[in-house]
Amino acid sequence: MRIRVRKIIKHIDETRLENGRVVDPVHRVAFVGAVIENPYPSEYVQDLVTLADELGEEIGKLVGPACVELLGGPVEAFGKAALVGIDGEVEHGSALIHNLRFGNVFRTAADGTELLPAAEKVGLPGSSIDIPLKHKKDAKTRSHHQTVTLQVADVPRPREIFVVCAAANAGRPLARLAAFGAETKNQ
Repeated sequence: MRIRVRKIIKHIDETRLENGRVVDPVHRVAFVGAVIENPYPSEYVQDLVTLADELGEEIGKLVGPACVELLGGPVEAFGKAALVGIDGEVEHGSALIHNLRFGNVFRTAADGTELLPAAEKVGLPGSSIDIPLKHKKDAKTRSHHQTVTLQVADVPRPREIFVVCAAANAGRPLARLAAFGAETKNQ
Protein backbone atom coordinates (compact mmCIF):
# COMPACT_ATOMS: atom_id res chain seq x y z
CA MET A 1 0.00 0.00 0.00
CA ARG A 2 1.18 3.52 -0.76
CA ILE A 3 0.20 6.54 1.22
CA ARG A 4 -2.09 9.09 -0.36
CA VAL A 5 -0.94 12.63 0.42
CA ARG A 6 -3.39 15.53 0.10
CA LYS A 7 -0.91 18.21 1.08
CA ILE A 8 2.45 18.92 2.66
CA ILE A 9 2.59 21.72 5.24
CA LYS A 10 5.85 23.60 5.85
CA HIS A 11 5.97 26.30 8.50
CA ILE A 12 8.78 28.17 10.24
CA ASP A 13 8.34 30.11 13.47
CA GLU A 14 10.98 32.63 14.57
CA THR A 15 11.04 34.28 17.98
CA ARG A 16 13.16 37.44 17.98
CA LEU A 17 11.87 39.09 21.17
CA GLU A 18 10.65 37.43 24.36
CA ASN A 19 9.32 39.47 27.27
CA GLY A 20 10.84 42.59 25.69
CA ARG A 21 14.31 41.05 25.44
CA VAL A 22 16.22 40.20 22.28
CA VAL A 23 16.51 36.48 21.62
CA ASP A 24 20.02 35.81 20.32
CA PRO A 25 20.34 33.66 18.39
CA VAL A 26 16.82 33.91 16.98
CA HIS A 27 14.81 30.92 18.18
CA ARG A 28 13.62 28.95 15.15
CA VAL A 29 11.14 26.09 15.02
CA ALA A 30 10.45 24.27 11.76
CA PHE A 31 7.35 22.16 11.17
CA VAL A 32 6.83 19.82 8.25
CA GLY A 33 3.72 17.69 8.08
CA ALA A 34 1.98 15.41 5.64
CA VAL A 35 -1.79 15.30 5.44
CA ILE A 36 -2.49 11.72 4.45
CA GLU A 37 -5.54 9.61 3.87
CA ASN A 38 -6.11 7.51 6.98
CA PRO A 39 -4.92 4.05 5.88
CA TYR A 40 -7.32 2.37 8.29
CA PRO A 41 -11.05 2.21 7.58
CA SER A 42 -13.42 4.00 9.94
CA GLU A 43 -14.13 0.68 11.61
CA TYR A 44 -12.09 -1.20 14.20
CA VAL A 45 -8.92 -2.85 12.83
CA GLN A 46 -7.00 -5.20 15.15
CA ASP A 47 -3.61 -5.20 13.41
CA LEU A 48 -2.39 -1.63 13.06
CA VAL A 49 1.30 -2.52 13.28
CA THR A 50 1.71 -4.36 9.97
CA LEU A 51 0.46 -1.44 7.90
CA ALA A 52 2.29 1.12 10.07
CA ASP A 53 5.51 -0.83 9.52
CA GLU A 54 4.86 -0.79 5.80
CA LEU A 55 4.18 2.99 5.69
CA GLY A 56 6.38 4.34 8.49
CA GLU A 57 9.58 4.87 6.54
CA GLU A 58 7.78 6.38 3.56
CA ILE A 59 6.00 8.93 5.78
CA GLY A 60 9.22 9.59 7.70
CA LYS A 61 11.07 10.37 4.46
CA LEU A 62 8.37 12.86 3.48
CA VAL A 63 8.55 14.93 6.65
CA GLY A 64 11.74 14.23 8.66
CA PRO A 65 14.57 15.33 6.34
CA ALA A 66 12.41 18.19 4.99
CA CYS A 67 11.93 19.49 8.53
CA VAL A 68 15.67 19.53 9.17
CA GLU A 69 16.25 21.26 5.83
CA LEU A 70 13.57 23.88 6.54
CA LEU A 71 15.17 24.71 9.91
CA GLY A 72 18.25 25.81 7.96
CA GLY A 73 20.85 24.88 10.56
CA PRO A 74 21.70 22.32 13.23
CA VAL A 75 18.79 20.79 15.15
CA GLU A 76 19.01 20.91 18.95
CA ALA A 77 15.47 19.80 19.88
CA PHE A 78 12.85 17.72 18.13
CA GLY A 79 9.43 16.13 18.42
CA LYS A 80 6.57 14.59 16.44
CA ALA A 81 2.78 14.50 16.42
CA ALA A 82 -0.26 13.00 14.74
CA LEU A 83 -3.63 14.70 14.47
CA VAL A 84 -6.30 12.20 13.41
CA GLY A 85 -9.59 13.18 11.74
CA ILE A 86 -12.83 12.33 13.55
CA ASP A 87 -13.53 9.18 11.53
CA GLY A 88 -10.34 7.65 12.94
CA GLU A 89 -8.89 6.71 16.30
CA VAL A 90 -5.98 8.21 18.21
CA GLU A 91 -4.43 4.73 17.90
CA HIS A 92 -4.23 5.18 14.11
CA GLY A 93 -1.93 8.18 14.54
CA SER A 94 0.01 6.47 17.32
CA ALA A 95 0.69 3.44 15.11
CA LEU A 96 2.26 5.66 12.45
CA ILE A 97 4.45 7.90 14.62
CA HIS A 98 5.44 5.42 17.35
CA ASN A 99 7.18 3.32 14.76
CA LEU A 100 10.97 3.13 14.50
CA ARG A 101 10.78 3.08 10.72
CA PHE A 102 9.19 6.53 10.92
CA GLY A 103 11.23 7.89 13.83
CA ASN A 104 14.63 6.67 12.69
CA VAL A 105 14.40 8.66 9.45
CA PHE A 106 13.87 11.92 11.38
CA ARG A 107 16.33 11.03 14.14
CA THR A 108 19.05 10.30 11.55
CA ALA A 109 18.36 13.49 9.58
CA ALA A 110 18.53 15.53 12.82
CA ASP A 111 21.65 13.70 14.05
CA GLY A 112 19.76 12.75 17.19
CA THR A 113 20.00 9.78 19.52
CA GLU A 114 17.02 10.26 21.88
CA LEU A 115 13.51 8.98 21.38
CA LEU A 116 11.27 11.62 19.85
CA PRO A 117 8.71 13.04 22.27
CA ALA A 118 5.23 12.83 20.79
CA ALA A 119 1.63 13.89 20.96
CA GLU A 120 -1.38 12.47 19.23
CA LYS A 121 -5.08 13.22 19.34
CA VAL A 122 -8.29 13.18 17.34
CA GLY A 123 -9.62 16.54 16.14
CA LEU A 124 -11.86 18.46 13.80
CA PRO A 125 -10.52 20.43 10.83
CA GLY A 126 -8.66 23.43 12.19
CA SER A 127 -7.77 21.77 15.52
CA SER A 128 -4.38 22.68 16.90
CA ILE A 129 -1.78 20.11 17.90
CA ASP A 130 0.76 20.73 20.67
CA ILE A 131 4.10 19.10 19.92
CA PRO A 132 6.55 18.46 22.76
CA LEU A 133 10.24 19.04 22.02
CA LYS A 134 13.27 17.67 23.85
CA HIS A 135 17.00 17.84 23.26
CA LYS A 136 18.00 15.48 20.46
CA LYS A 137 20.89 13.86 22.39
CA ASP A 138 19.98 14.30 26.06
CA ALA A 139 16.29 14.35 27.03
CA LYS A 140 17.26 15.63 30.50
CA THR A 141 18.46 18.98 29.14
CA ARG A 142 15.83 21.17 30.80
CA SER A 143 16.40 24.23 28.62
CA HIS A 144 15.11 22.29 25.62
CA HIS A 145 11.85 21.04 27.17
CA GLN A 146 9.21 23.03 25.34
CA THR A 147 5.89 22.63 23.60
CA VAL A 148 5.09 24.22 20.26
CA THR A 149 1.68 24.48 18.60
CA LEU A 150 0.65 24.09 14.98
CA GLN A 151 -2.78 24.68 13.46
CA VAL A 152 -3.90 24.44 9.83
CA ALA A 153 -7.41 25.61 8.90
CA ASP A 154 -8.56 22.58 6.85
CA VAL A 155 -6.57 19.85 8.58
CA PRO A 156 -7.44 17.09 9.30
CA ARG A 157 -10.51 16.18 7.34
CA PRO A 158 -12.53 13.31 8.89
CA ARG A 159 -10.68 10.48 7.14
CA GLU A 160 -7.18 12.00 7.29
CA ILE A 161 -4.15 11.95 9.56
CA PHE A 162 -1.79 14.91 9.85
CA VAL A 163 1.69 13.57 10.67
CA VAL A 164 4.14 16.29 11.76
CA CYS A 165 7.82 16.61 12.65
CA ALA A 166 9.10 19.69 14.49
CA ALA A 167 12.70 20.79 15.04
CA ALA A 168 14.21 23.72 16.94
CA ASN A 169 17.63 25.32 16.67
CA ALA A 170 17.87 25.93 20.43
CA GLY A 171 16.19 25.49 23.75
CA ARG A 172 13.42 27.78 24.97
CA PRO A 173 13.95 31.49 24.32
CA LEU A 174 15.69 33.04 27.36
CA ALA A 175 15.96 29.66 29.14
CA ARG A 176 17.58 30.15 32.55
CA LEU A 177 16.53 27.30 34.83
CA ALA A 178 19.26 25.31 36.55
CA ALA A 179 20.47 22.20 34.77
CA PHE A 180 18.69 19.00 35.78
CA GLY A 181 20.09 17.82 39.10
CA ALA A 182 21.86 21.13 39.81
CA GLU A 183 19.15 22.45 42.15
CA THR A 184 20.00 22.78 45.81
CA LYS A 185 18.95 19.72 47.74
CA ASN A 186 17.98 21.72 50.87
CA GLN A 187 15.01 23.47 49.35
